[in-house]
Amino acid sequence: MKKIFLMVTLIVTVFTQQIFAQDGKATPLTPLLTSYYSLKNALVASSNQDAAASAAEFGKLLSAVNMKSLPAADMNAFMPLQEKLAFDARHIAESKDIAHQREHFGDLSANFFKLAKAVKLTGEAVYYDYCPMKKSYWLSAEAPIKNPYYGSQMLTCGKVSETLNK
Repeated sequence: MKKIFLMVTLIVTVFTQQIFAQDGKATPLTPLLTSYYSLKNALVASSNQDAAASAAEFGKLLSAVNMKSLPAADMNAFMPLQEKLAFDARHIAESKDIAHQREHFGDLSANFFKLAKAVKLTGEAVYYDYCPMKKSYWLSAEAPIKNPYYGSQMLTCGKVSETLNK
């Protein structure tokens, strides 16, 4: 019985430490990265409806950022990009045309990369991937290439150009 109790206590302790460690890496801008990844994954799956919904969510999160909660350096990096990111997210959300969504995703990704370079959005690696056919970039949470510009047509076309937070 004591062994079981000690084992459960150990597991709970490790789990709690992991939760607090992850929370220490989050910033008020971290939800934008998670939402960006959802948008990217919708484009990888060539789902214009999911891309529109993810872009709408990204736009909501973008407008909900509390500037007062950001450190000065993060706010200075975020402010000049906020309108540009909102513009492309709005176009993706309002469009049903996957090609048009992907076109705006390229601009959104370029601006979001500027933010990710200036502000540590996560403690995890962020991969900056490049598509030579489209001559465009995107961010990814994983190293294996899943191309949002061509989906299943050329799923693995591209390469990791840079890795942030490593």
